[in-house]
Amino acid sequence: MKIQAGYRIAFECPQPTPMLLMLNVHPSRMPDLITPDDLVCDPPVEHRQYRDVFGNVCTRLLAPAGRLEVSADFLIRDSGLADPIVPDAVQQPVEELPDDVIVYLLGSRYCETDRLSDTAWQLFGGIEGGWARVQAICDYVYDRITFNYQDACATRTAWQGHNDQVGVCRDFAHLAITLCRCMNIPARYCTGYLGDIGIPPVDYPMDFSAWFEAYLDGRWYTFDARHNTPRIGRILMATGRDATDVAISTSFGPSSLADFSVTTDEFHNASE
Repeated sequence: MKIQAGYRIAFECPQPTPMLLMLNVHPSRMPDLITPDDLVCDPPVEHRQYRDVFGNVCTRLLAPAGRLEVSADFLIRDSGLADPIVPDAVQQPVEELPDDVIVYLLGSRYCETDRLSDTAWQLFGGIEGGWARVQAICDYVYDRITFNYQDACATRTAWQGHNDQVGVCRDFAHLAITLCRCMNIPARYCTGYLGDIGIPPVDYPMDFSAWFEAYLDGRWYTFDARHNTPRIGRILMATGRDATDVAISTSFGPSSLADFSVTTDEFHNASE
């Protein structure tokens, strides 16, 4: 399968403003690129890339005063397979986890493990550790939160999402991650593209998506409490402790979002 993906984002800045962008595909998906996912600036602006502590590709630039548009349009290969389901994947004891995984057991900006620990153990303590426990957490979050773009809130935490019972994909991910961590299952936040591939079209504008990965049986597995069903065509962009680590854009000064669009579609050659 081939997927055509990209974005067009415009910012308005009253003065020259340093910016950090996280818009490239994750290094793990770079071998699948058919065409480059190069970031294009209009007007042209000098920019450079680096890898952060989580291995994500970040772009630094100085946005000029006025309007700056950044965009990309690329083709990428995909297996066309849905997210794997591995019921036998087990939960590892904390003392056996790799050192670099331990950080994904700790509380973070949007994932307050201290506030949800008692709730987590009451709900999931009687479920066998491993895949069944993570799936039970996804089921709970899926039923607990009602999805609504109108209820998006950039500062809502997992605790608040649990209480508000409304939100968008990031709120589903934050709550599921927090409950996993409370149960000693490492979990990390993921952001990327997820188009309406293999499902009926949905009546929402295309956007970047959030899901999470849980560490079971010595590897990371994809889970999605927002949709709570295996999906086709995920294109990972970045992973981190929560949304703080994978923000699409961070401005170090005043700026506003002037335009935003995302594209993710299965690509068909004209001859096909």
